[in-house]
This record gives sequence, structure tokens and C-alpha cells, in this order.
Amino acid sequence: MPRYHKLGNVPHKRHTTFRKKDGTLHYEQLFGTVGFDGMSSLLYHLHPPTQVKDIKKGVDVSPKIAVSHNMKMRAFKGFQMQNKLDFLFSRTPVLTNSDVTIHLASPKQTTAKYFYKNVDADEVIFIHKGEGVLKSQLGQIDFFQGDYLVIPRGIIYNLEFKDNDNRHFIIESKHPIYTPKRYRNWFGQHLEHAPFCERDLRVPKNLKTYDEKGDFLIKIKKEGFLYDYTYSSHPYDVVGWDGYNYPYAFSIHDFEPITGRVHQPPPVHQTFETPAFVICSFCPRLYDYHPDAIPAPYNHSNIDSDEVLYYVDGDFMSRNDIEVGQITLHPSGIPHGPHPGAYERSIGKKLTEELAVMVDTFKPLKLTVQALELEVKDYYKSWIHD
Repeated sequence: MPRYHKLGNVPHKRHTTFRKKDGTLHYEQLFGTVGFDGMSSLLYHLHPPTQVKDIKKGVDVSPKIAVSHNMKMRAFKGFQMQNKLDFLFSRTPVLTNSDVTIHLASPKQTTAKYFYKNVDADEVIFIHKGEGVLKSQLGQIDFFQGDYLVIPRGIIYNLEFKDNDNRHFIIESKHPIYTPKRYRNWFGQHLEHAPFCERDLRVPKNLKTYDEKGDFLIKIKKEGFLYDYTYSSHPYDVVGWDGYNYPYAFSIHDFEPITGRVHQPPPVHQTFETPAFVICSFCPRLYDYHPDAIPAPYNHSNIDSDEVLYYVDGDFMSRNDIEVGQITLHPSGIPHGPHPGAYERSIGKKLTEELAVMVDTFKPLKLTVQALELEVKDYYKSWIHD
């Protein structure tokens, strides 16, 4: 959960006069969520953030469904997805439901000539490959391989990449994204048993204020449509802000795994939560240390959730023939477990170097047209013993 943060210059009291050097007023903006009940920040602009010069007709960018009712275990080779130049249009929806959409992206263009705002969803962009800078009206965040970029809905931002070798696993959430409440006390502070704490969260810095007039294109996504809005002033004209609502970064490499004498269930890997799904981080860790422990996970019946695993690096000990960048989907209603041989070969192992991101959704996921183009055929038969 983000903590209170302040950048730049703000007045001593909220909703009071805050004048520029020429005596005119700054323009205050409340940037909040969940009505007036959620996290919010107060922004102070050089120009009104409401001056729209032109609006283009919306373009439908909603996922195109190929399989709406899935009861088959599936796998998809994400690195077979075709690269595209643009950081926004390289996003390829793979799995979706009314709460969440999971995209793959591989942008090559290092900068874009527009800004982006998603008012439909909070975003978690997992940086599988590449590095660069997340720029927004609230400041800048340097990002690196292994980072989760958590971007609340309504943030105006763009991504600037160091080079053209980038791979992203993107989660769009219709619900606010928080750190698990069991990690926090009643004040919101992370507790001692949490696998990460506030010190690990990287917040915006280096606030740059642009006092520019002209034509500034912001692509705004709402209800699955993308609209081109032209504003008359630069969206990054904020001279100062404070509050709790802002983007932040968290590295999967800063997640401290929780281990035990026998196999621990997936909730110990939980990193973020919403009312509709959870995000978990499987990181390098010591295996179970009971003398008779079986480190491979037991067979598990997915009765209430679809399980999505995105394989980032290392040798995922419970799966055979899994590649980096691959996605597996194990749907609710049927059991899944370790592949043939994984149970036996895990016994006696001391540690794992696996790195993966898991998304468990509480509603079934639908498959997009693009997902079928990446599918590993007959993956559901891979549990059959020879």
C-alpha cells in the first residue's frame, strides 16, 4: 500500500490560495479513487487541466473473444508474439473476464509522441525484459527487469525505454490493486512477517514541470474504447502534489519468500490483491526442510479460481518442457498438479531458482483470438504417463 508522499511545492493548507510568481493562482486538482472514499492526491497545475481542444471518435480496442467457456488446461508461448513498435499498441490481450485482462507486450519504440490514461483499470506492468523510465504528471520512476509497475487508473503517463528489447506481462484490473491486508496493521504499515515492506516500494521522484501551450495528445481508454483527446497545455505542468494516490515500482527480486518444513501453499507467495483476483511471485528460495518433504506441490483442485502462471526465468520444478515467456492456464473446476516425474525428482533438492508471476482469478477467464495463435497444442495431455 503506498504511503503518504509529497513532491514539489504545495500550500500549507488544502484548498487555499497558492499563487505563482506573477500573482495568479495555481489550479488545484483532487485526484481520487472510489468516490471520495479511496486513496487520493492533490495536484497543483500551472494551467487548468480541463482545456480540451479536440476529441476524436473512439476506436474499439476491447479483447476479441475466441473461447468464452474454457474447461481445458492450456499453454501459450508468449515469446512467439510478434513485436510491435508502439508501447501501447504492442499490448496483446490473451486472457480476460469482467474483472481483469492479461496482456503480453513487446514494444520496440523507445518513445511515444503521446500520453496515455487508462480510466477503466489499474495496471500492473511486469517488466520481464528491458529498462527505462515511467514518466507521469506526478514525477518519474526508473524501472528495470523484474519490476512491477503499479499504475492507478487515471494516471497520465508514458514509458521511455532504454533500447528496443522489451517484454512485458500486463494485468489490467477493474478493481483497485493493494498489497495484501494480512501484511498490514490497522494503520496500513507493513508488518514484520510480510515478505516486503515500504522500504522496497519505489515512489515517483524528479518532478519536472512543463509550462508549455500547444497541442498535446492524450490517448484515453474507457469502456474498451481508445479516444484521442487534444489538450492545450502540457499534462506534466504540476508544480507540486501530495497524497497517497500515485504510481510506484516494486521489484520481484525484493520479495522475500516464506518457506517451511513442508510444502507451503500459494498464498505465501501473494504480492498484490483485489476483490476479484490475486497476484503472486514465485521467487528463488530454499525448499522444504522436513527430512521426508516432497518439495513439488501436491495435486490441487481449482474449484473456485482460474490459475495463470507466467514463467519468467529458471527451472520451474513442477512443470516439464516450459519455456521462458510461456503462460499456462489451469481453469477452475478441475485438478492440476506436477507433471510426470516432477514429484520424484524434487525429493532431496535443496533450493529452486524459479521465477514466475501467478494470477488467480475468481471468475473464469476467456481466451482471445490472439491467445489461440500462441497456444501449445494438446498441453492438457501432458500429464499422461508414458
